[in-house]
Amino acid sequence: MISGITRLLTLSALLTVCFGTLTGGVRPDSVEQIRMAGEIVMITRNSPTTYYEDRSGSAGYEYELAKAFADYLGVELKVTVADNLNDIFSTLENGGASFAAAGLTQTPERDRWVRFSEPYMQITEQVIYRRGGIRPDNVTDLTRGQMVVSEGSSHSERLRFWQAGHVPELSWSESPDLEVSDLLQMVASGNIDFTVVDSNEFRVLQAYFPNLAVAFDLSEKQNISWAFEHSRDDSLYKAASDFFSTEENITLMATLAERYYGHLDKLDYVGARRFLRQTEKKLATYKPHFQKAAELNSIDWRLLAAVGYQESHWEPHARSFTGVRGLMMLTLNTARELGIKNRLDPKQSIMGGSQYLAKLRARLDEVHEPDRTWMALAAYNVGYGHLTDARKITELTGGNPDLWMDVKESLPLLSQKRYYRYTRHGFARGQEPVDYVQNIRRYYDVLVWNEEQHQHHAFPDDHEAMQLSSAMITVIPPLL
Repeated sequence: MISGITRLLTLSALLTVCFGTLTGGVRPDSVEQIRMAGEIVMITRNSPTTYYEDRSGSAGYEYELAKAFADYLGVELKVTVADNLNDIFSTLENGGASFAAAGLTQTPERDRWVRFSEPYMQITEQVIYRRGGIRPDNVTDLTRGQMVVSEGSSHSERLRFWQAGHVPELSWSESPDLEVSDLLQMVASGNIDFTVVDSNEFRVLQAYFPNLAVAFDLSEKQNISWAFEHSRDDSLYKAASDFFSTEENITLMATLAERYYGHLDKLDYVGARRFLRQTEKKLATYKPHFQKAAELNSIDWRLLAAVGYQESHWEPHARSFTGVRGLMMLTLNTARELGIKNRLDPKQSIMGGSQYLAKLRARLDEVHEPDRTWMALAAYNVGYGHLTDARKITELTGGNPDLWMDVKESLPLLSQKRYYRYTRHGFARGQEPVDYVQNIRRYYDVLVWNEEQHQHHAFPDDHEAMQLSSAMITVIPPLL
């Protein structure tokens, strides 16, 4: 009797296990778990090319791309910012994040620890020096000065490669506390002689440090990718691969590339130095007027200041051969329409220019930001009618008339008869508004950067030296 009961209980337990296996014992994969949680965690780092906070909220190429991936999965994006590069990889390994989007270069050493997605960008590693200082022509020349790079970076790996196989006398220092902008500040101020940065990061930051230049490329083109933990469950990795291959994402990456990198080549060394000199000399005089006009018209004052510099170099008595006058270079008709009595009065000119820009932006209410602002600026330069013609050409040629990336390709066509003959407003020097907008975007970037530096550093002249003295530095000795 007892053995019969035992057999019955055993059979019941087996049936329970089998039923549980068939109905609910299958563990959901990573993507399913993320969707059940309603969020995906990204580990990143603060950088102008990855993730940062500005007045409008979170921004950065990596952030916007990751946000689109979260939308693709139907979940919210949660951002975790690492203190340094080493923390990024340890967080992934410990399961503290689903993936890393931090401008990571794929290297053989890193392949051992993480699994990289398909690349979405290529860069080169560049040696940066100070103009007037020691200029190295090759890796051997790096032994002539002091060099610091970020600990755990691909640049550190690259230097070790050169040291082990080609230049055993090479030596440098590493720190986990110093980011790219810190290192560039140190080179610019003369505290160190060289550093190594990725080409995309230097393009973004170069205008802020006009006395810095590229000495030479330390590497061939390298892939930038997202990183995932090595796991048997590759559902999230496959989802990322599918995401990168979609037509919508290919368009998104092109749009983000234009937004974050498309205007960077417009401010050369001479132009950057001149702009910084004029900023120190003149901007304080007109800053209160820009701020007041910006407040009344819901425009960033730094953008208005950038427009004023592009128009007149902040010269209140400026005049063009076409008759536009003043700091914001208003036409007589526009000034009358806005109620501006004296175009040569900087306060009135700035107020009029801001009102005019606000009106143009309001007429483009179907266009999303930041494209709406860029198109309004183009209209400020070339006229709203010509901008409308360019948008129509964009649509007829298969582009998106609501994207600045596409419209800026059509504007130069307004100078070609085979295009402008079919437009309402005819010929225009269409390349000028393109250059105009791209210049303003770069000036705006520099003004934002300068303001943030003054806010963060009470003693900017000593800041670089303080950073170097307080940072944890590891010296990598030569192999000799």
